[in-house]
Amino acid sequence: MNEKALMIAIDGPAAGGKGTLARLLARHFGLRHLDTGLTYRAVADMLVSEGADLDDEDAALAAAGRLDFSELDRDRLSTHGIGEAASRIAVMPRLRQVLVEKQRAFAQAPPGAVLDGRDIGTVVLPDAAAKLYVTASPEARARRRALELAQSGADISEAEVLADLKRRDARDMARDSSPLRRAPDACLLDTTDLDIEAAFRAAVDHVSRAIAS
Repeated sequence: MNEKALMIAIDGPAAGGKGTLARLLARHFGLRHLDTGLTYRAVADMLVSEGADLDDEDAALAAAGRLDFSELDRDRLSTHGIGEAASRIAVMPRLRQVLVEKQRAFAQAPPGAVLDGRDIGTVVLPDAAAKLYVTASPEARARRRALELAQSGADISEAEVLADLKRRDARDMARDSSPLRRAPDACLLDTTDLDIEAAFRAAVDHVSRAIAS
């Protein structure tokens, strides 16, 4: 690992708050930020746009090879449909290997970066200076995601979002390659009853202690 790069790993299920915290932490510590979930969404978006089969791992690998992290469009890639497609391709072992290598290289470039996803502390950056596992109850996560989707104009009920989150959690935790799990040395941050300011203060405190030690 590059000793000149400060690397912070944030993992957790969808809509737990990890993305917002990662962006805030990156700004606070003067680092770059990468939402690794967007890299899978971008590959899925390429496949859908090209009419490729979402089960075609060779096509997914070809798309990953063309992927430029500087061109990730959060607004475009955050739709419900692309999220579902990304969850399907995220189980592909060879695709995960390629994207993990690209994500790791991004983080290792000075001054470092905050990466958030589902396998950052366990696979992508096992030697990160600080690790957080950010989660919340399924119901709280469904409320947050439903609100986000409603604000973007999507017509989907909170019950549908909750069912979708539970399916994605099950897929992510049960997959053979890089399943979603808390790294043994990751600090657990449950945001169910926290607003963003309280969650951010707790995250900064943990990261600061981890860096100091």
